[in-house]
Parts: sequence; C-alpha cells; structure tokens
Amino acid sequence: MVPDATFTSYYGRPIVKASPWGADIPAYLFLGGVAAGSSLLAAGADLTKRSALRRTTRLGAVVALAGSFVALVHDLGRPARFANMLRVAKPTSPMSVGTWILSAYGPVASVAGFAELASLLPGRHRRGVIGRTVSAFGRPAGMTAALIAPALASYTAVLLSNTATPSWHEARRELPFVFVGSAAAASGGLGMIGSPVSQAGPARRMALIGVILETVAEWRMEESMGITAEPLHQGRAQRYWRAQKVLSVGAAAATLIAGRRSRTVSFLAGLALLFASALVRFGIFEAGQASARDPKYTVVPQRERADGARGSADESVLIP
Repeated sequence: MVPDATFTSYYGRPIVKASPWGADIPAYLFLGGVAAGSSLLAAGADLTKRSALRRTTRLGAVVALAGSFVALVHDLGRPARFANMLRVAKPTSPMSVGTWILSAYGPVASVAGFAELASLLPGRHRRGVIGRTVSAFGRPAGMTAALIAPALASYTAVLLSNTATPSWHEARRELPFVFVGSAAAASGGLGMIGSPVSQAGPARRMALIGVILETVAEWRMEESMGITAEPLHQGRAQRYWRAQKVLSVGAAAATLIAGRRSRTVSFLAGLALLFASALVRFGIFEAGQASARDPKYTVVPQRERADGARGSADESVLIP
C-alpha cells in the first residue's frame, strides 16, 4: 500500500508571506467599525429626539475615527502615504476604495461631532456665527455619515479577505457579516455607556441585533472555512476568540435581563460589548497571520479545490 501523500513545502518554509501589519491594523479595523455603527445610531437618535444618545454616538464616532486614522497612518509610516492613495480611484482595489470611503466619511462625521461640541458652548458663543453655522450643518452631515457608514463597517472585511492569507481568504463569504454585526454590537455598547437607560433603547436593540448577527455569521464562517478555521482555535487567537464569545453572550444576556432598569448593568454590558468587538478583530488578525506561517493551510485547501474540480470534470464525462 502506498501511503497518502502529505503536504510539504521547500524546507518547510511558508508558501504565503505573512502580512507585515502590526497591532495598528486590527485596532484600525475595530475603531472604524465603532465609528460607522455610531453614525448610524446617531442618525436615528437625532430623528427621534434622543439628545443624550445622539451626543454620545456623534462624539464617539469622531473619537473612533481619529483613533482609526492615527492607527492607519502609524502603520503606513507617514501621513503623505495616505494622501498619495487619493491620487487614483481603483474600483478593483479594496485599499483604494476604502481610502475614498474613509475620506468621504471623515469630514461629514467630524462636522456632526463639532455640531455637538457647539451645542455645549455657553449661550453667547452658541448663538454666534460659528456656533449657528456648525449646528445648522449638524443634521445633514450626520445623515450623510450614516449613509456612508455601512460601507465603512464592511469594506475592511473585504480588505482582509482579498489577500492570499489562507484564513482570511477562506472567510471571505461571511467575514463582512461578522464585522458588521460586531460593529453594531460595539456602537450599541457605546450608546449604552454614554446615555441614560431612558434614551438607550435603540442602542440596546442595535447591540442585541449585532450580537445575533455576529454569532450566527461566526458559526457559519467556521463551518465554511474548513481546515483554515483551525488557527482560530490555537494560541493567542484562541484566547481572543473564546473571550469575545463569552463577553458578547454575557453582555447580551445582561442587557436583556436588567439593561433597561439598571444604569450600572447597562454601562458594564456596553463596556463588555466594546471589548468583545475589539477581540473579534484581533482574533481574526492573529489567526490569519498564523495560517500564513504554516504551509498546510495553503496546500490543503488548494488540493481540495483541485480534487473537487477533477471530480466535477469526471462526472461531466460520464453524463450522456
């Protein structure tokens, strides 16, 4: 009997080069999701006259956007590189599309945030020309940011899955849903932290919907990834992945049981949702890096696809 062939590579070296990204990139992915979800929640709060929730989410979106931009520029090395990416618009490049999405979202989200700051000024300054101008543009800017927000929350998943990194690429079908659900849960958590329970109803609902979407998408993703799901359950990625599941489910349960009655429970559940969302990004990032370093996760899926294509071709020959 001839033993089954095993995967190998030259000298056991990786076939795919691991990305040179550091911790800045998962932080960028997380903060971008928080900003996007917060803008959506702020638009709803504005329309329903929930001033505390609107203020929390608009200002939260600006802070998250600033942190996201700092993380991205730090990874790029110098700000000029971000500006250089705006020289062209390439629809087939997730990085190029994402740069333009971020560039379109940033100014309008900032105007909405400045409108909230203007509303906190003393009466004389608030009634001044600058205060009135910023406030007048607050709602249109906030609504525009909400329209761009879904693209901002999901494009980062496309950015990862469009690479040759095995675990990221094999998760390409479900990863956008994971990121969108995680962003919704995190922004809902932010709204629960910064607003009283009487105004945080939309934030609680958004958080619960986000946790459900994220949990279902993660389960489906692990099922479809095959062997490339293994790095999610190994090493540092495993610790992140387990912790985020515990935090998400625990926060959702606490929100359902006592979130609408207890300000303390609402605050702690919101904090747990934010941490869980960050751990999702860091867990997926670490799993992808680990899959690139092990040639098994490149070779085995390729052979499975080749065997499947060969089997389909054989069946088509047998069909009269």
